[in-house]
Amino acid sequence: MIVLHHLNNSRSQRVLWLLEELGLPYEVKRYERDPKTMLAPDSLRAVHPLGKSPVIEDDGQVLAESGAIIEYLAEKYGEGRLLPPAGSPERLRHRYWMHYAEGSAMPPLLMSLVFSRVRSAPAPFFIKPIAHAIVEKVMGNFVSPQIRLHLDFMESELGKSTWFAGEQFGAADIQMSFPIEAAAARGGLDASRPHLMAFLADASTAVRHTSVR
Repeated sequence: MIVLHHLNNSRSQRVLWLLEELGLPYEVKRYERDPKTMLAPDSLRAVHPLGKSPVIEDDGQVLAESGAIIEYLAEKYGEGRLLPPAGSPERLRHRYWMHYAEGSAMPPLLMSLVFSRVRSAPAPFFIKPIAHAIVEKVMGNFVSPQIRLHLDFMESELGKSTWFAGEQFGAADIQMSFPIEAAAARGGLDASRPHLMAFLADASTAVRHTSVR
């Protein structure tokens, strides 16, 4: 049986979604972040040296990285589901979005999270104005424009097809769900981008049905 090592508020939610879509039997081992540091517990390092989630165990193998896990599960157990036909233009688009989600979409969103924590972190009164000035400059000149650029790009691409890789829902959409949820939470995604908001509504409904309680 597949074992999913699930950390709260992490990318492992989309692996859980895929397991449900494929109808696979699985066991969930839950881990909770430290409420102060937001880091994973040391016990997760016993599973994988980086101590991050998601991680799965299957057939004696330990596999990390959500994109690699999603592709592995879809290829091994999908029986043609959730993956476009090999060699098709849709398969190439699938591969692109699988890598784009973490390689391009997430970095500016993570930077936004980091700088928002810097902005709200306690600091000596004589340092706080300097820190805030740096944050505002980096956010205004780089991070926020990059997030808008990516949101515009994703909105445009979803205007060309029903799902990211084509007209059929697939694994790439599950992979893309995390950056879009992050954009809605801290990247300014709103009703001005209706295709992304519709995608988010569908993804949120599916995730609610598979959430680890």
